[in-house]
Amino acid sequence: MWAVCIALLCLSHLAPSRAHAQASAIVSHDVSTYLRAEMQRQHIPGLALLVSREGKIVQAEGFGLANVELQVLVKPETIFQSGSVGKQFTATAVMMLVEEGKVRLDDPLTKYFPDAPATWKEVTVQQLLSHTAGFGDYPDKFDFRKDWTEEELLKMAEGIPLAYPPGTKWEYSNLGFLTLGILIHHVTGEFYGDFLQQRIFQPVGMQTTRIISESDIVPNRAAGYRLVKGELKNQEWVAPMVNTTADGSLYFSILDLAKWDAALYTEKLLNRSSLDQMWTPAKLKNGQPNKDGYGFAWFIGERHGHREISHDGAWQGFKTVIARYVDDRLTVVVLANLAEAKPGEIAEHVAEMYLSEGREATGKN
Repeated sequence: MWAVCIALLCLSHLAPSRAHAQASAIVSHDVSTYLRAEMQRQHIPGLALLVSREGKIVQAEGFGLANVELQVLVKPETIFQSGSVGKQFTATAVMMLVEEGKVRLDDPLTKYFPDAPATWKEVTVQQLLSHTAGFGDYPDKFDFRKDWTEEELLKMAEGIPLAYPPGTKWEYSNLGFLTLGILIHHVTGEFYGDFLQQRIFQPVGMQTTRIISESDIVPNRAAGYRLVKGELKNQEWVAPMVNTTADGSLYFSILDLAKWDAALYTEKLLNRSSLDQMWTPAKLKNGQPNKDGYGFAWFIGERHGHREISHDGAWQGFKTVIARYVDDRLTVVVLANLAEAKPGEIAEHVAEMYLSEGREATGKN
């Protein structure tokens, strides 16, 4: 501890760039120490952390076990399931089609699904993207162990009455994004996962990001876990088709998400105007922004005086979060393989440690 204190005292005598590097090294060490303690407190088997600045990796580190049975350690290359963090890729794909003139945000859903209920005529693509469409979540009796076809999933979604008049409120909806994936298929003639692969993952260099598949051989794949009466259990099984929907069914690593984060500082995938629209809270019909500060697959808010664009995810024994402090050009990603983990709290604490480091290194209060 004395060594850390002495190093901090010496920072003021170093050149600014060297001082910043020295401070980052100290913070990285302190973050690792914090994470190990927090994982023990939360009983998290394994976790991967990414911290990047200006789209460049500052810290990419694995902690704990990717597979408890085989005693395999987490490393930066370890593959986790995305949960709803995957929605931002679906939204990006839709916005690509908007830029190409193949989809309009104000199009009614019946333009793409002519056999849908009449109420879908009042629902727009934009409302699906922003969770303001009146769609809800999977029904309580939805069978996650049935291998549904895409057509059956669409019919299921069409058969559920709207929960509220479209555009009048905000309510998180996995079914809305499931429907967007089918819409992408209808417009492009390609399964939405193939579209993501060709138009996003490959151009950005995200070599391991892909749709979930339990049958394929996937190097570095982590196992998901849950706590049952304090005892660690494997994730629950779901049918293969349920793990291919556009509401968050991806594999990825922190190394791939570093490339994704870097791409978001550019216009390689979307024009800046499209990105800005995704990162602006969507308005309701009354002209007011939705109270949850949701854009298109991103939450927009402020944390400790810093503008934050973020999203979390939860699925099959995995919890994930990506938090981008855009004005600070700082991004924190936490991927954990425990259903009860709280990666959002971890990411917030890590971000504060790095943001404090930036103030100390520059001498700002």
